Amino acid sequence: MFSGIVEETGIITTTSGDSLSIQGEVIFADLKPGDSVAVNGVCLTVKEMKQPFFTVNVMPETLKRTNLGELKPGHRVNLERAMTLSSRLGGHLVQGHVDATGTVKAIAWEGDAELLTLAAPAELMRYVVDKGFIAVDGLSLTAINVTDESFTVSLVAFSRQHTTIAERKPGDRLNLEADIIAKYTERFTTRRESRITPSFLAEHGFTS
Repeated sequence: MFSGIVEETGIITTTSGDSLSIQGEVIFADLKPGDSVAVNGVCLTVKEMKQPFFTVNVMPETLKRTNLGELKPGHRVNLERAMTLSSRLGGHLVQGHVDATGTVKAIAWEGDAELLTLAAPAELMRYVVDKGFIAVDGLSLTAINVTDESFTVSLVAFSRQHTTIAERKPGDRLNLEADIIAKYTERFTTRRESRITPSFLAEHGFTS
């Protein structure tokens, strides 16, 4: 589990089939093989370490669902270690299980804030609400101007300076993860509603 608060950006050093090698610094403080690391918001397992590099494997399904397959040596990625029980939850609960990718539609400015508008598939947009949480390439952000097809996030200077988000341009794909609470809420309410059918009412004595 992650918080969506990026700790640093790493640099892709090699890509080989289903593995990535990444150069980092801050993240090595207590990292060890077997640990989970979010790379652009994707939860991956550390396979090998040789400071300042670590290697992770990426499954075919992950490559299809995320933008990790587009990475090449020299690209920067957002990195976050898994939370501990004593961690401050500065963002929101992020699993590192990317739902889909979104495409940058437009970039605008409002004072010092950069406004990034992303188009996203309907199966993800059903979970996005105005002022609700959304993880974008591993960043915990707040969605605004939500429509059936897109949403906007406002990026403060700190996020632009300490993550890869400022490098994005129209047409780029970003990893998106909807709020897990929204998914559970939908599942719970759908299952309850599906039980209340005419036959269910008749069976329990509710007749017209």
